Amino acid sequence: MKKIFAIALKDAALRFTGFSEWLFFLILPVVFTVILAGGTGAPKGDNRIRLAVVDEANTSLSADLVAALEKSDAVRPDVITLAEAESQFSQRRVSAVLIIPAGFDQESLQPGSLELELRQQPNNTNAMIAQRAVMAVIGRVGSAVDIANKSVAEAEKIQPFASEADRQAYFDAALAEAQTLMAESPDRVTVTRAKSPDQIEYDPATNSSAGQLITWVFIPLIGLSELFAAERQTGTLRRILTTPTRKATYLFGTIFGQVILALVQMSLLVGFGILVMKVNWGHDIGGLAVMLVAGALAAAALGTMLGTFVKTAGQAQGLSIMLGMVMALMGGCWYPLELFPKVIQNIVKILPTTWAMEGLLDLTLRGQGLVAILPEAGVLLGFAAVFFAIGIWRFRYE
Repeated sequence: MKKIFAIALKDAALRFTGFSEWLFFLILPVVFTVILAGGTGAPKGDNRIRLAVVDEANTSLSADLVAALEKSDAVRPDVITLAEAESQFSQRRVSAVLIIPAGFDQESLQPGSLELELRQQPNNTNAMIAQRAVMAVIGRVGSAVDIANKSVAEAEKIQPFASEADRQAYFDAALAEAQTLMAESPDRVTVTRAKSPDQIEYDPATNSSAGQLITWVFIPLIGLSELFAAERQTGTLRRILTTPTRKATYLFGTIFGQVILALVQMSLLVGFGILVMKVNWGHDIGGLAVMLVAGALAAAALGTMLGTFVKTAGQAQGLSIMLGMVMALMGGCWYPLELFPKVIQNIVKILPTTWAMEGLLDLTLRGQGLVAILPEAGVLLGFAAVFFAIGIWRFRYE
């Protein structure tokens, strides 16, 4: 065992001599995971269009208007100062600004009409949506005022008010009653949204986290071929095997070391997925462990086999990156397999990345457990057995 650990430590030290390996080990996987997911998977907030509101009136009527906007499905009012609104509007950080002028109150509204100022970014779809939402809210507020005015007029026909204060009090009560009745009125039109099943099971954060884990773990493991080619090219392999070290010990030490590093890398990426991307990696720890080990063995076996075919370390490096990227792309690690034609979906089943991605999505996206991923894990172990058999059979010192 000492020899196996010595070989594994030697390979790890050689692998991490430069910054480029750290780039592939952690930096690129994290960067691409975030980019392809469209950002982190933090809980989603209010996705309505932000509408900057400047309330210069600070009256009960302006508060009612803002409260009505809060109930809108289209806009989210954000009450700020005029200076802040003008600054954000000039920097195009907000699509529309609604200014409620001073004097916007019920007393001024009763005898006539009041004006609101709505500033919109030109040729901006969000600004147009905000305008329609504001117009809809103003229409509801105006309807309540019209009802209150007509109520006052009908009351005056029966008996004139003793004073203007009595008239205003009656108007206020009629307006409040109208607003209450309008809020409690039943919907005349009921909208039913049919739930059509999506043929593509896809979640940006989950797919990106699983896909990039496979991509950036498979590439270094396939890069095992570079280790074998480099030691064969420099004569190090022949010198190692002239010592009391059997071929099996050398191969096991090299493969064991790289698989352990891959599992460490996977664990870090899984942790990033859980903490930052909010991916459900911990649904079934046993199933996850089986899939990660099976995937790592399949990739390491492919690297072992490739190492017996390449001639130089440079050739091995180029092929490992190319194979890793192509296999990840075709295996659904970058885009859902459902987007590919049926013929392609069947052909790519010859790739281990396809089965690795399917198994990880079963755990994270579909919420399945150990039993469900056993077929995918079995196929990956089958790939590993075939690739290891070819690699060991073709293994040469030179």
